[in-house]
Amino acid sequence: MIEVKNISHFYGIEQVLHDISFKIQKDEFVFLSGDSGSGKSTLLSILSTLLKPSSGELKINSIKVQNIQNIDTFRQKNIGFVFQFHYLINYLSVYENIALACLEDKKQNIKKLLYDLNIQDLASRYPNEISGGQRQRVALARALVNEPKIIFADEPTGSLDSKNSIIVYDLLAKAIKKGTTIVVASHDMQVRKYATKIIRLVDGKLQ
Repeated sequence: MIEVKNISHFYGIEQVLHDISFKIQKDEFVFLSGDSGSGKSTLLSILSTLLKPSSGELKINSIKVQNIQNIDTFRQKNIGFVFQFHYLINYLSVYENIALACLEDKKQNIKKLLYDLNIQDLASRYPNEISGGQRQRVALARALVNEPKIIFADEPTGSLDSKNSIIVYDLLAKAIKKGTTIVVASHDMQVRKYATKIIRLVDGKLQ
C-alpha cells in the first residue's frame, strides 16, 4: 500500500528526517507518534504527497509518486485529509463544503455521512454558525466522502474534547472495514487503542 524507502528531508541546512524506511499495509490503522519537533508532521506531509522529500522514494499502491502525471487527480481519487484546523470555506454551507471535494459518482455518500456523524441538521448552516467539534466532523465527512484508499490525519482531535475525539477515532476505525488505510500523526495517546501499528519518531529517526 505505502512503501517508504530511505527518505530524508532538510529545511535549509537542518535535517529533520534521517534515512527512514518502512511499509504500511492495506487496512492498517497507523499511529505516527513522536514529541514536538520529532519530524512526524513532516513525514505525514511526505506520505500524503503534499511535500516532496529531499531524498528517498515513496510508493503508493506500487506507484512511484514522482511518476504520477496528475497528482491532484490522484489525490482526489485515492487520498483523504483531516487536519487539526478544519479549513472549511466560510461562505459555503456544511453540505457545500463536503460536496466541493466530492467526485460526481460519490454524491450519494454525503447524506449518509451527515447522519453517521450526527450533523444532518447542520447541512444548510455555515462553518461560523457551528461549534469546533461540529466543524471537525464536517471536515471528516469531507475526507471520507470519496471512500479514499488512504486517510492521512494530522492532529485531527487537537481542538476537540474527549467525547468528540472518540467520535472521530471511531469513524476512522470504521472506515478500515470499508478498505481504507488510516495514518494518524498525533500527541493524543487515545490513538494507541485503535492503532494496529505504531511508528515512533525520535529526532527525525525511527525508534
